[in-house]
Amino acid sequence: MEFAGLARHADGRPWVMGIVNATPDSFSDGGVRLDPRRAVEDALAMVADGADIVDVGGESTRPGAADVPVDEELRRVLPVVRELAAAGTVVSIDTRRASVMEAALDAGARIVNDVSALRDDPRSMASMARHRCSIVLMHRRGTAADRYAGPDYRDVVTDVRDFLAARIAACMAAGIDAGRIAIDPGIGFGKLPSSGYDPDQNLRLIAGVPALAALGRPVLIGVSRKPFVGRISGEPDAARRLGGSLALALEAARLGAAIVRVHDVRETVQALKAWAALRAAASRTG
Repeated sequence: MEFAGLARHADGRPWVMGIVNATPDSFSDGGVRLDPRRAVEDALAMVADGADIVDVGGESTRPGAADVPVDEELRRVLPVVRELAAAGTVVSIDTRRASVMEAALDAGARIVNDVSALRDDPRSMASMARHRCSIVLMHRRGTAADRYAGPDYRDVVTDVRDFLAARIAACMAAGIDAGRIAIDPGIGFGKLPSSGYDPDQNLRLIAGVPALAALGRPVLIGVSRKPFVGRISGEPDAARRLGGSLALALEAARLGAAIVRVHDVRETVQALKAWAALRAAASRTG
């Protein structure tokens, strides 16, 4: 299966999407890449370390984050997108706004990664149909402002799968080819029972990758450094959650995830290469 012009790796490992947050307030690395020069340098280093895609975002989606004015979001991301695209990087723009999507695509981005699955901006669906770009549709309960609150799930895997199936259908009805769509269950985005913090729903979604992949589209899994990783591993510091993030990314890959979205590109690529080599050896000996 192809996506955004990327051919699958010969050894079967998923594509790695490196995270470049050009924001002052993202949960793990806010402020680190607010300077466009630093953002570009770090993104190119990710590519050198094996990233297949670089995901550039100018608005934090952490729970409770405030909306960013469109002009400010554009100021943060466009110089980064433009320079990376000129260097031949496969750039994804992480945004909910049609005007930012359009400007980033004009600057050379090839993928739109929308946490709202093209719902937050009424112009985005028709605009993306016209642009014929690749799109990642993510499931999200609630909004950042309400900390992703919402009614409890009947069954989190079934509910998320049904939502994503409906969004794929809506995109196709609007003229977006299914072959340009990837899906993301939105690990951490409202995957909590109303009764309190429980990581089980996030874990069940990772275990449910085969059910999501059955929709016939590439599945993106983003677990890197997220709070639930700290919860299950006992690590409060987001920057020190590499071990747990790698373990979950490898399991997602084993279950059929096509893309893993990560902060730590070099370590993730190394782990996936070792995983792929072990799978190949097992197939020869089994």
